[in-house]
Amino acid sequence: MSKAPNRNKPPKRIRKDRYEAELERLQIELVTMQRWVIETGARVVVVFEGRDAAGKGGAIKRIVQYLNPRSARVAALPTPGEQERGQWYFQRYIQHLPTAGEIVLFDRSWYNRAGVERVMDYCTPEQHRLFLRQTPVFERMLVEDGIILIKYWFSVSDDVQEQRFRSRLDDPMRRWKLSDTDLQSITRWEDYSRAKDEMFEATDHADAPWWTIESDDKRASRLNAISHLLSQVPYEQRAPEPIDIPERPGADGYDRPARERYRYVPDHAHTLGG
Repeated sequence: MSKAPNRNKPPKRIRKDRYEAELERLQIELVTMQRWVIETGARVVVVFEGRDAAGKGGAIKRIVQYLNPRSARVAALPTPGEQERGQWYFQRYIQHLPTAGEIVLFDRSWYNRAGVERVMDYCTPEQHRLFLRQTPVFERMLVEDGIILIKYWFSVSDDVQEQRFRSRLDDPMRRWKLSDTDLQSITRWEDYSRAKDEMFEATDHADAPWWTIESDDKRASRLNAISHLLSQVPYEQRAPEPIDIPERPGADGYDRPARERYRYVPDHAHTLGG
């Protein structure tokens, strides 16, 4: 088990050029890994959990950025509807599990019940206790069926979380990320801490252990997440099939219709100047 980093003496932040170079290298490896997943029919599930503003979304974005979306997808489920609330709790998540040759990244997952539902009283104490009993069994079934299941907990300090919340207030592109539930994670910090500890105690098992990612430094957390994810999938280097781009045939009497017959999007870009 790797040693937890010392938060009292944070390491120096990685330089942007080094971060971008290593990110590109790791993303190339992700493409190679996906090729292996597709060719072998492997099934990969990656669970991303953690406090609000811990950096889960940013890590997921970098992981899927260059992957083929036909076989790599993100499952970010909305609040369950009336029909889903009447189902077995895990049922709505099961339908999003991968088929052969697929990678599914859960941006939050069935662990909602152990976190926000537990803290905000969206579930009963009995439902919560049942969840903690059933989850190791559920996950063991997935692993025994051949699914590669990886679980990440993004850990952020209270000061950094509040800084990130405040940075979203005046950012029109990220303002939507702030909800009342998000903001209550500040006032209920210790409640979430207790819920997380209880969750780890019940669900950190050998078949699907929890891996903690320190995420105060977003650059480092993204690199660490991708590097570790690659280490957890037993992929092999597989050369892509050679491709020959054919010669374009010569013109064969085709006359293109006049441009005036069609509608074109206004050239907004060139109104901005050189």
